[in-house]
Amino acid sequence: MLNQAEEWLNTLERSGLPGKYKVCGYQHGILPRLLWPLLVYEVPLRTVETLERRINSFLRRWLSVPKSFCSIGLYSSGSKLQLPITSVVEEFKTAKVRLAMMLRDSNDQAVRQANIVVKTGRKWKASGALREAKERLRHGDIMGTVTQGRLGLGVITRASWKEARAKERKGMVQKEIRAVEEESRQARAVAMKQQGSWTRWEGVRGRSLSWKDIWNMEGHRIKFLLSSVYDVLPTPTNLQRWRLTEDAGLTEGRFRWRHDQVLAQLADGLEKERKRKRTKAQDKGPRFICFLRPGEKAGKEYRHLGILGTADDWEMRVDLGRQLKFPEKIAMTSLRPDIVLWSQTTRQVALIELTVPWEERIEEAHERKLGKYHSLISESQQGGWRAWNLPVEVGCKGFPGQSLWRALGMLGVKGATRKNLVNIIAKQAETASRWLWLKRNERWLNQAGREGGQS
Repeated sequence: MLNQAEEWLNTLERSGLPGKYKVCGYQHGILPRLLWPLLVYEVPLRTVETLERRINSFLRRWLSVPKSFCSIGLYSSGSKLQLPITSVVEEFKTAKVRLAMMLRDSNDQAVRQANIVVKTGRKWKASGALREAKERLRHGDIMGTVTQGRLGLGVITRASWKEARAKERKGMVQKEIRAVEEESRQARAVAMKQQGSWTRWEGVRGRSLSWKDIWNMEGHRIKFLLSSVYDVLPTPTNLQRWRLTEDAGLTEGRFRWRHDQVLAQLADGLEKERKRKRTKAQDKGPRFICFLRPGEKAGKEYRHLGILGTADDWEMRVDLGRQLKFPEKIAMTSLRPDIVLWSQTTRQVALIELTVPWEERIEEAHERKLGKYHSLISESQQGGWRAWNLPVEVGCKGFPGQSLWRALGMLGVKGATRKNLVNIIAKQAETASRWLWLKRNERWLNQAGREGGQS
C-alpha cells in the first residue's frame, strides 16, 4: 500500500499542475483511494503514520512552505488558519471506529456474537477509542451545554447522547474521535513556541479557507499566508533568532504605510455606510442598545439600527494625506484619531483608532488605545456630546480582531456588508505585509512605497 501511495503521489508530482491543484488532487483523488484498503485490511497505526509523513513532504513542497512547517498547519480544524485538507491518520482512526461500531451493533445476531476484533496494531486500539468516545459523550450529558465567549445561555446547543438514536450515535462517536485528534494537535501547538504562537492570539477572528478561496489566491500568496501565520518566514527577527544576522529592525516608515493602506479600506467602507439612505425595511432585525444618562429620554431616532442610523447629518474626517484636526466644536485637543464621525444635530461623536499589530498583541493594543482617548471622550461628554471610543485592530498577517467586527456592528454596518468589509480590510493588511516582505531588501522611500502598494 505504501508503494502504491508513493506511485500515485509521484504521478501527481509529475503532472505539471500548479501546487494548489496538486493539493486538491491529493484531497479528492488519492485520499479516497487510500481509505478503502485502510478500512478493509489489518494495517497498524505506525504504517499509517509513516504514510502521512510521506504525504506531508509532498504537501509542503506543493504549498511551497519550508520542510520544518508543522503538520498541524496542514490539518488542524481549530487553528486560526484552517485548510480544507484531511489527515489520513484521522480518517484511518475514524474509519476503524466506525467499523468497530458497525460490527458491535450489527442487526445480524451472528455478527454481534462473533466478537470480531478490529486490529490496528499495538499503539492504538479501535475498541479503546470507541469506549473513550462514549465515556466523553456521557460526561458531556452530565456537564450540559457550556457557553463560550460573549454568547448568552441557550445560544449553543448540543445533541444528547442519552436521547440520540442509533444512527445519530454513530455520527456523534465519529465526531468525538475527530475532536480527540484535534485536541492532540492543539496540545502539541501550545508546546511550540514559534509555530504555535497563534495559540496566544486573543481577540482574533480565525480564517477558514475553502477550495474556492484557494482557487482565487495566487500560489505566492498562499505560501506567504501559511509561512507568516506559523512564523517560518526568514524575517529579520527570525534571522536574528537563527543567528544568521544581528539586525532585527524594520524602519523607514514601512509600518505607517501599511497602516494607511488598511485605514483607506476601512474609511472607504464607512464613507459608503455614512451616505447610505436607510429605511425602516432595511433596519429590521436586532436593535442597537443605546444607553442613556440619568434623566435622559430616548428619542424616536433611536429606533434605528446602529450609531449611524440615529442621524442624517454625519460628517467624517480621516487621518490620511494630511494631518487630521479634531473638530474644535467638540473639544480642543492635540490628539489625532484615525477616523472621526460626528453629528451636529444630535451632538454625537465616534472616534475610531486603527492599529495593525502582530496578532498576539491585539488585546494589548486595544487596551492601550482605550486608555489613550479616555480623556478626550470625557471632555466631549462634559461638553454635552454623546461620545464613543472604538479602537479597532487588524493583525498584520490579515487576521481581524473581534474589536473590528463589534465596532462595525455598533456603527450599523450589518449582514453581508459587514462580512465583506471585514474580509476586504483583512486582505488589504495581508497584501500590504506581503508587499513589505517582497521589498524587505530595498531602500524604502515613502513615495516609492505608495507607488508599489498601488501596483
